Amino acid sequence: MRQQTTGEHPLVEPVIAWYDANARDLPWRAPGVPAWPVLISEVMLQQTPVNRVLPVWREWVERWPTPAALAAETPGEVIRAWGRLGYPRRALRLHEAAGVIVERHGGELPTDHAQLLALPGIGTYTAAAVATFAYGQRHAVVDVNVRRVHARAVTGDAHPQNNLSAAESALAQRLLPEHPRTAARWAIGVMELGALVCTARTPRCGDCPVEHLCAWRAAGSPAHDGPPRRGQAWAGTDRQVRGKLMAALRATRTPLTAAQLREAAPDDVLKDPRQRERCLAGLVEDGLVEPLPDDRYRLPH
Repeated sequence: MRQQTTGEHPLVEPVIAWYDANARDLPWRAPGVPAWPVLISEVMLQQTPVNRVLPVWREWVERWPTPAALAAETPGEVIRAWGRLGYPRRALRLHEAAGVIVERHGGELPTDHAQLLALPGIGTYTAAAVATFAYGQRHAVVDVNVRRVHARAVTGDAHPQNNLSAAESALAQRLLPEHPRTAARWAIGVMELGALVCTARTPRCGDCPVEHLCAWRAAGSPAHDGPPRRGQAWAGTDRQVRGKLMAALRATRTPLTAAQLREAAPDDVLKDPRQRERCLAGLVEDGLVEPLPDDRYRLPH
């Protein structure tokens, strides 16, 4: 067993030991995986379950194994290959990031955290995750799973706030072990614990390696008393309508007319008569759809 370093929080050692024994065998975690596939996985996994990401990630890594390969592709093909992962602007941002990596960094994903953060579409979480998981650096990696473990184990809350607060960020930094290698193991371990055991709806507290240290359990597992948690509505939303329009455009390499797109998102799925046109205009504004003469549309070239 790894010897605990003086000054480490008591949660660190049991979480890392649990991770070493229970971690999922995911391909982007394999030893020697380059940073570029790690970045792809981190972008794809945002708001998307692992089982949906796995086949698409494998296809992307095989098709575009380097930033240069992706940068040389058309945006439309990148969006088409994104498939049904949702939030397709992520695909465009990856494509833009690949171009910047080629232009500014010689085709190699930078190791410097600040340079990662400067890439298109790479926010605080993703930059920290890539620097930590691909390069073994010491950064606080804070996603919703990590926030939930921190909220329960340390602050005694059933759920974190809807938005990341300064107090949560400060807590994540305080919990971070000093040694970079240990910090990286802690980061992935606490994330995995939140994904598999300390889940949002049905936490398996009996399987948790830090149940005896958990402030929420010690308080009797009180119910959430903060602001209502945001749901993931789908039916009738703009997300659904945009998804139907994008699915129709991905399914063909021939431009579609406005009439064909009306059939792709029929009136019976709309909340209001102008929703389809509003969503199509939004897709054009986001760079996900290219308008053509004669009221036709296609994925961007």
